[in-house]
Parts: sequence; structure tokens; C-alpha cells
Amino acid sequence: MKPVKKSPKSPSAQQRPKPRTLLQQLAQMPEKLFSGEFRQQYGALCFRRIADSDAIEILVITSRESGRWVIPKGWPMKKKEPHQAAEIEAWQEAGIRGRARKKPIGRYTYLKWLDNGDVAPCVVDVFQVEALEIGKNYKERGQREIAWLSPGEAAHRVREIELKSLIIDFKPKKK
Repeated sequence: MKPVKKSPKSPSAQQRPKPRTLLQQLAQMPEKLFSGEFRQQYGALCFRRIADSDAIEILVITSRESGRWVIPKGWPMKKKEPHQAAEIEAWQEAGIRGRARKKPIGRYTYLKWLDNGDVAPCVVDVFQVEALEIGKNYKERGQREIAWLSPGEAAHRVREIELKSLIIDFKPKKK
């Protein structure tokens, strides 16, 4: 077996390709996880009821950058409560209008790749949003794939373990 040559300089964050798995990402930047500098985001677990049934479907969308399956989510918004920000994200990213419950149903963590090549650990508070209207014209139309799936299939598609658990355990609460 030939010895591996080491390059004199390691590639910069912008040149280094993104690791494919979450474990590979974590291994490359343990300092990010333990610095205590998690950024806050708010997400919408959108669902709709299936007629003549107790069953529901969960909305998942693809991220614009990597194409992985996620839920609508985004950064805090000035003069908006967290649940309102989740409602706005559901509309902008997936065309879903609905009313979010004020109390989150849970939270999950993930690593967000920033435009400068850096990575930010994020905590996402997740709010239940029942789909009351599905719009055709919304901000990110055509930029993402949208799928309505059974909770089991939705959980299977998302990558984040904590989000998988939130989806599987989700039981809609009355308003």
C-alpha cells in the first residue's frame, strides 16, 4: 500500500467539499458543536387531515442548496413572534397558509452551511401548522420540491434524527 501524500496546506472552507453525511460534518468541526453558539430558527411542521379518516399527511420540502428533505424553517423576524415566523416560512417556502400553535411541539438541531463556507449549528423550535389553504403563487415557488407524505414516509426522508422523532411522534393538538 502506498503512503498518502499530505498537501502542505489544507483547503480553505470554501474549497473543501461539503461532507455527505451528518457524522462526516460533525467530525470536521467539533469546535462548532461545543462552543455553545447555536443560532435560533423557527420551523413549521405542516400537516393536513385526510378526509373520512383520522390519518394525516406531513409536508416536507427540499432545501434549495442541497436538495435534502426538510420542513419549512427560517431565522427570527423583527416584530414577529416565533409561531408567526413559522407561519410566514410555511407560506414563503411551500405556499401553505395555516395557523400555528403558539407553543412549539419540540425542537431539533442541525448544521447549516453558510454562504461563506462556514457552518453554524442551529436549534429549530418547531410549531404545528395545520394547512388551511395551499397557494399557487408564493415566494419560493419552483425552487423546491414539495411532498405530502404519511408521517412514517416523511420521517424516513428527513435526515435529522430529532426531526424524524418529532414527525413520528406528532399528534395534532386542537387549537
